[in-house]
Amino acid sequence: MSERISLDVDGTEVTVSSPDKVFFPQRGETKLDLVRYYQAVAGPLLETLRGRPLLMERYPAGAGGKSWFQKRVPKSVPDWLTTTVVSTPNGTTSDALVAADLAHILWAVNLGCLGFHVWPYHAATPEVTDELRVDLDPSPGVTFDDVRQTAVLTRELLAEYGIEAHLKTSGSRGLHVYVRLEPRWNSYEVRAGAVALARELERRHSGLITAQWWKEERGSRVFVDFNQNAPHRTVFGAWCVRPRAGAQVSTPVAWTDVDGLDQDALTIATVPALLAERGDPWEGINDRPQSLEPLLEQSRKDLASGLMDAPWPPVYPKQPGEPPRVAPSRAKST
Repeated sequence: MSERISLDVDGTEVTVSSPDKVFFPQRGETKLDLVRYYQAVAGPLLETLRGRPLLMERYPAGAGGKSWFQKRVPKSVPDWLTTTVVSTPNGTTSDALVAADLAHILWAVNLGCLGFHVWPYHAATPEVTDELRVDLDPSPGVTFDDVRQTAVLTRELLAEYGIEAHLKTSGSRGLHVYVRLEPRWNSYEVRAGAVALARELERRHSGLITAQWWKEERGSRVFVDFNQNAPHRTVFGAWCVRPRAGAQVSTPVAWTDVDGLDQDALTIATVPALLAERGDPWEGINDRPQSLEPLLEQSRKDLASGLMDAPWPPVYPKQPGEPPRVAPSRAKST
């Protein structure tokens, strides 16, 4: 077994220790296999991640082993490593890794990073959120067919607003619909647009889709998780590999492929060949930024009709216009 190898990554030397260590037990793929995967998808990966802060999900012993989320980079890092200061909802700051280039990704892989959770802004412009992320989260009893149908309905509604949407698998059970935004809005505005979208989807398809934050109110419906757009929230990155035994990838897919979509079949063993054969389904996404204004107009209409803001996660300070932060069943019993 090799103790370490050195890679020349576009002029930057990256050391990979224990390259033969098995990271994914289902097929026996190693740390070096993961490195080769990211090299194979480097182009589209960096199209979506480049310049963005990353929250690392570390599994030094591989998928299924001990793990933790690491927002702060270690104290001892290469002098070429790019970091940026990020904040948490309570104001705590830390130095996070920036996806400056492929060398930064492979440096993190060497630390056992089996998941990159991405901020919706660029490190150079943290005040501007340029991604709307629609997380379609299946409640208990919801099938993947339900999630796929919800994704299509989400795309259709966004198209009515004149907004182009892109789809990726979560790499687990749900689907993510992304919108690349013009660099004009902050995270509070993007969340407001996400709330408006979720509520309109529920109004039109209440038997299938819910915008209800409290789990007791969702039933067996697909939850449109608007709070994934709250300030400082991250979402699992496109083309990134999940810490699952089968090395599943959170994969961008074409809308024409949604009907036959099988998330579990999209792995580091299959995705590079699919990319080579079909190309990048998100190609040109950065060339066509979209306006958030139609969703903000819907948000203003909802508030004018008497709706309050949707509930925020418990880690956030109380927000203006937010309803009482208590589950409806508990509110009725008090």
